[in-house]
Amino acid sequence: MSPPVRLKIVQTGEPVLRQAARPLTAAEITHPAIEELIVHMRDTMRDAPGVGLAAPQIGLAIQLAVIEDREEYLKGIAPELLAERERQPVPFRVLINPVIVERSEETVEFFEGCLSVAGFSALVKRSRRVAVQYLDEHAKPQHLEASGWPARILQHEIDHLSGVLYIDRMESRSFSSLDNMGRHWKDLPVESVRAALGLG
Repeated sequence: MSPPVRLKIVQTGEPVLRQAARPLTAAEITHPAIEELIVHMRDTMRDAPGVGLAAPQIGLAIQLAVIEDREEYLKGIAPELLAERERQPVPFRVLINPVIVERSEETVEFFEGCLSVAGFSALVKRSRRVAVQYLDEHAKPQHLEASGWPARILQHEIDHLSGVLYIDRMESRSFSSLDNMGRHWKDLPVESVRAALGLG
C-alpha cells in the first residue's frame, strides 16, 4: 500500500481561491483521476488537520469538496462549548457540484478558520441550518440537511467553490492570530468576546 499523498494547500492571494469553480460532469466524477484526487484530498485534510477541503484550496477550480469532523477533534473541548456550537462528529463525505437549496434566517456566530488563511481566525455569522443538494463520488444525487457546526462546515466549503473566503464574511475587529485567539478568546462565550472587542 502506497503512503498517503499530501497535496499543497494554497494560501489567500492565489487567484484560484477567487475564481468560480466549474461543475464536474458525471463522466469526470467516475473517472479514476477524480477517484484518486478524492483520496488525496481526504488524506491532505486529515493531515492538516482540518474539517473540510475544497478543490480550489489545492489549486483546482472544480466543484469538489470533502468534509469530515472526526471524534478525536472534539476531545479537549468543554462539553458546554460543544453544546453551544452544536458540534458533533461528521462522517467523511464527498460533495460534488453542491448547491445550498435552503438556509435558515436564524444565524449563529463563532470563530472560524481556514487552511488557506493559515494561522488566523475570526468571528463569522452563518445560517444555523442549511439543506444541500449535491452529487456523491458515484455521481448519485444526494440531499443533506444540517444544523449547527456541520452546517457551518458545509457553508464554508461551498463558499470556496464560488471564490468566497471566510474573511469576506468575518467580523473584522475579531480577526486574530490563532495564538492570540487561544490565549484570549477560545473558552469565552461569543457574547463576552463581542463585548470585550467593543462590538454591538
